[in-house]
Amino acid sequence: MRALFPGSFDPVTQGHQDVLRRAALLFDEVVVCVMFNSNKTGRFSIPERLDRLRATAADLSNVTVDSHTGGLLVDYCRRVGIDVVIRGVRGVRDLDYEMPMARMNHELAGVETFFIAADPDLAHISSTLITAMSQQGRVPNNDLRELLPAGEGGSEGT
Repeated sequence: MRALFPGSFDPVTQGHQDVLRRAALLFDEVVVCVMFNSNKTGRFSIPERLDRLRATAADLSNVTVDSHTGGLLVDYCRRVGIDVVIRGVRGVRDLDYEMPMARMNHELAGVETFFIAADPDLAHISSTLITAMSQQGRVPNNDLRELLPAGEGGSEGT
């Protein structure tokens, strides 16, 4: 079974990497896809995010990387024949945000949503938080590497 792991991935975090690795163990193929989020201002270009995702998924043979920046997630799912969407959830707030979208995706296109609970050690990490911290020069221990996948820390700093 194929599954889609969508997100803005701006930047890719250890939390994203953890969800992706766990999803790759559960599904025959996982397509990790950079999506457009009108609520976020992109820090990195789509090609940069795709490159970072490819590096993050390099050792996962059943993971492919793609982007879809126009239209709904269900439009992409229909086009490529995917019926399952993977969402990582860090807590109740994420679940409250994700549930209406999951219901609508199911209603519009029969797409199911598979929730993967965040690793408790990574649940405090979000792309939005990383961006805000680095923009303010407030990085824990002056090093973002503990929040980002291996090899991603260098260009994230202030």
